[in-house]
Amino acid sequence: MNKKSITAIIHTGDEFGYVAECVEISVVTQGDTLDEVVKNLTDAVFLHLEGENPEDFGLIEHPAIRFIFELQPVYA
Repeated sequence: MNKKSITAIIHTGDEFGYVAECVEISVVTQGDTLDEVVKNLTDAVFLHLEGENPEDFGLIEHPAIRFIFELQPVYA
């Protein structure tokens, strides 16, 4: 059975911003803000799957993207 969604993990970058990487497919991107990294990852996933058969990746056609945020707490 093919998966209905792609899991993406977002964490803070080493120097600045955020990094997002997909678990099921080889897609990694970055952005200065959470909104930017989500948009960049959505675009990158679309481009990665464009012209490909999603079943080759174990996915349904037009899978959803599920984001998991791993953010470090900020202390005052």
